[in-house]
Amino acid sequence: MIYRSSKRDQTYLYVEKKDDFSRVPEELMKGFGVPQLAMILPLDGSKKLANADFEKVKQALKDDGYYLQLPPPPESLLKIHLENSPKK
Repeated sequence: MIYRSSKRDQTYLYVEKKDDFSRVPEELMKGFGVPQLAMILPLDGSKKLANADFEKVKQALKDDGYYLQLPPPPESLLKIHLENSPKK
């Protein structure tokens, strides 16, 4: 099961069973907010994940009981500008 965070944009929490957050640390749940069911994910690898490695997710679910997917870091506009500027 994949849940969307009610507090943090593009943040998702994967758990093994629907509405079972018993293995998720309390502090993480406080920062995550009220989980909103986003998707049911079969663990057979038949669905491709957009921003997470399926094997890492599967291993984290087995080891920790959850997987937290954070948003990608924002692009540095300064870095992009410097990379695209003509060299002197």
